Amino acid sequence: MRKWKRVETDQGPRFRSTLAPHEAALLRSLVSSVVGMLDDREASSPADELEQITGMRTGNATPPDDATMARLLPDFFRQQREHPAGSAVAESLNAALRSLHEPEIIDAKRESAQQLLESCPADGGKFELTEEQAGAWIAAVNDVRLSLGAMLQIGPEGPDRLPSEHPLAGHLDVYQWLTVLQEYLVLALMGQM
Repeated sequence: MRKWKRVETDQGPRFRSTLAPHEAALLRSLVSSVVGMLDDREASSPADELEQITGMRTGNATPPDDATMARLLPDFFRQQREHPAGSAVAESLNAALRSLHEPEIIDAKRESAQQLLESCPADGGKFELTEEQAGAWIAAVNDVRLSLGAMLQIGPEGPDRLPSEHPLAGHLDVYQWLTVLQEYLVLALMGQM
């Protein structure tokens, strides 16, 4: 991947870059995998009779069991200190907020992913994004990074490197590549590239 280049046009800024064929294929595959995980999560939502009557969508009230999905769809509320009533208050609040907002969050993540998939050249090469598409790329790439980060158990302390014989060493390289792709696009959006 080459650095992003910001170009001012009559229709607003455009962001240009080039992806090698293997980079485009990898990015498209990873984003499609995240969409598949979101689709599975949405499909696991219990049927709600009120939704059928009112048309108001609801989602799962329980957090995901999978660490990757839990990272993509975290709790809304975390207690800062122990509540006298125990953790039931936070769990109840999270369940209510999750069931109300998770469908919209999944839709937004899916929309960003779809914009990336539509604008990413299937066989690599030069391409150009609008400001809206660039924002969608940042969101979709972030979701992939969150997924990989959960799998690699990346926290504030790293890891920066894994031994080459480690089974996840290649995944860490991909995570770092996505970090650079996202960072350079953010800088281009801010007009700093």
